[in-house]
Amino acid sequence: MTSKQIFYLWAFSNFGDAALTLPIALVCGLWLRSVDKRLALFWALSLAAGMALVGVSKILYAGCGVELSAIDFRMISGHTMLSASVYAVAGGLLLGGFGTAWYRLGAAGGLVFAAMIGFSRVATNAHTTSEVIAGWLLGAAIALLLLMRVFEQPRKMPRAVFAGVALLVVSTLAYGHHAPFQAMIERYSWWVCKGLGLS
Repeated sequence: MTSKQIFYLWAFSNFGDAALTLPIALVCGLWLRSVDKRLALFWALSLAAGMALVGVSKILYAGCGVELSAIDFRMISGHTMLSASVYAVAGGLLLGGFGTAWYRLGAAGGLVFAAMIGFSRVATNAHTTSEVIAGWLLGAAIALLLLMRVFEQPRKMPRAVFAGVALLVVSTLAYGHHAPFQAMIERYSWWVCKGLGLS
């Protein structure tokens, strides 16, 4: 693989960084809140639970040395989990502006995009295939559970054009930035494991 190919893969991988996906998730949450506050709360709690699972898996590996070597699994891919959940929800809500029948297509597009981000993580040796699959499945479950709740009754998402513009602006401003979560995990996970008596 050439250095140019690696550069493009890392550039594509940036679409899964929490510094980009979390602001997009916030826009989706505010949009959901305009429809039903309970949906926005469900989205926030579901995404937080997914991030917590990713964080725990990374702490257990980085601080405690826990891994499943038989399947080459150390931690859940956070980039892939966030991509699958956030882009599937954003796509589902945007196309849901045309009516209930459309949200599945938007969600499917988001999941395909997340799979491509997952591939870039494997290609750049940031994660193994099993770690990316775990992240994709977790993120897909979070997204689909939310979207099924949103569209369990026939509806069109309101103000889809306004929300689409907001998502585009947020994406443009946030792309290329990096969240400090990984560095924090690498720095403090050993102390967490030591405190729990696991190291």
